[in-house]
Amino acid sequence: MIGGLHRGSVWVADFEPPIGRRPVVVLTRDAAIPVLTNVTVALITRSAVGSPAEVPLGAAEGLRQDCVANCDNIHTVAVRQLVSRVGELGPERLQRLAGAIRIALDV
Repeated sequence: MIGGLHRGSVWVADFEPPIGRRPVVVLTRDAAIPVLTNVTVALITRSAVGSPAEVPLGAAEGLRQDCVANCDNIHTVAVRQLVSRVGELGPERLQRLAGAIRIALDV
C-alpha cells in the first residue's frame, strides 16, 4: 500500500488522455485499501455546477485553488496511477463527501 493512502486523501492521479493528470479524492473504505490494487476516486475540478453531489475543497485540503470533488464523476483507478499525495479532507468534509456520494448514487 502507498503511504498516506486512505479514504479522504487527496492525490494527483495519472489518467489516460484526454483526462491526463488530475487531482482526485479517495472514496474507498480504509479497511479494503490494503488488499486492493484499485481504489475508487472522485475527480476534483474547478468547474463547479452547483450540484448537491459536489463537495467544495480548497487550501485546507492541500489544493492550490478553490474547486469541488465531483461525486457524479467517480472512477476506479489502479493504485499505481496515484502519483503524489497533496492533502486530505478533514472530518466535516468527509461527512459532506459521504452525503454527496449518497446523492450521486441515489442511495
